[in-house]
Amino acid sequence: MTRIPPHRPGVPNPLHTLTLDQLRRRTSMKWRTHPADVLPLWVAEMDVPLAPAVVRAVTGAMELGDTGYPAGTGYAEALADFAGKRWGWNDLAVERTAIVPDVMLGVVEMLKLVTEPGDAVVVNPPVYPPFYQFVTHLDRRVVEAPLGPDLRLDLAALEEAFRRAVSGGGRAAYLLCSPHNPTGTVHTAGELAAVAALAERHGVRVVADEIHAPVVTGDTRFTPYLAVPGAERGLALMSASKGWNLAGLKAALALAGPGAADDLARMPEEVSHGPSHVGVLAHTAALRDGTDWLDAVLAGLDENRRLLTGLLAEHLPGVVHRAGEATYLAWLDCRALGLGDDPAQVFLDRGRVALSSGIPFGSGGAGHVRLNLATSPEVITEAVHRMRAALDRGRAPRHTPGTGA
Repeated sequence: MTRIPPHRPGVPNPLHTLTLDQLRRRTSMKWRTHPADVLPLWVAEMDVPLAPAVVRAVTGAMELGDTGYPAGTGYAEALADFAGKRWGWNDLAVERTAIVPDVMLGVVEMLKLVTEPGDAVVVNPPVYPPFYQFVTHLDRRVVEAPLGPDLRLDLAALEEAFRRAVSGGGRAAYLLCSPHNPTGTVHTAGELAAVAALAERHGVRVVADEIHAPVVTGDTRFTPYLAVPGAERGLALMSASKGWNLAGLKAALALAGPGAADDLARMPEEVSHGPSHVGVLAHTAALRDGTDWLDAVLAGLDENRRLLTGLLAEHLPGVVHRAGEATYLAWLDCRALGLGDDPAQVFLDRGRVALSSGIPFGSGGAGHVRLNLATSPEVITEAVHRMRAALDRGRAPRHTPGTGA
């Protein structure tokens, strides 16, 4: 796979553009869930203006009144072109794609194709909480194969989970998070090939959530699951949502390997009614014409990772942090701070900074928090200072009536 081209210095860092006052005018979940005195670094929204290419596409659609139903394969063609240039993957077959409302709803549709109610779905905790929510709502059962101590795939644990998943005689699927949320781990081509071999050996169908694929550091290679040997029966979901901050413009793509084409063809036609036509236009424009903007964001995220590492070392040395290779999320091990299973609640109550609690991420999540790095250096700095203050407040001696202390 090819390396990401270097950031062009002429493109300003989008993470340096918006002030806190401007951001607080937003009405999305990130900025409306908590009171105005809370710094929100939790849900996966970026504090950036939109890429100019996306603004042009959406504005043009509004001016034309182009707000009907989606049509054509332009989105898939744009993704195929992006995949070839970005990852050296030239085998994305447009004819084996389908538009879906978003990645997680696409995951649901893919799981419906390859499993039945009561079947098992294997996940790698700690992992994105909706993996649990959507799977159980779909009347499938979750089987955990925890990441190893190095936060990478544990192939032995995965094989054991596959054995348990199929032990009752039903079908099973493996919901792979690639790159991994919340750790930012990028699975190697070798790891993914080993996954494919294990899945085939045990008759487990792989569904890969690759929504964070565009958000990978410049010196790390992302390998699409469907690009590895043995993944011919795999299914994957991709979109421009995370890379270009388009969660509110719903559109994603389901992709099938050559051995899964018949499965994808069985997806109900009405699923294609869910994506937004304007969303499809926005995602297509991002992939085709928004790569310079994306590279500027990636350069800014690299700066923020280094900043966070330094701030934690200085102010919260008890926090264990392995800087991720992808996503704009940081997974922080706060167990040594003595804040219990849910340090996010402590940081919110005492420090007025909102982080994602590690508990909903499954086994291995207790005592951890997830921090969103896609903001300005000033906000990250203030957040760490508040986290330190929250820790100090918890350690301050309490006044005992009558003692004068």
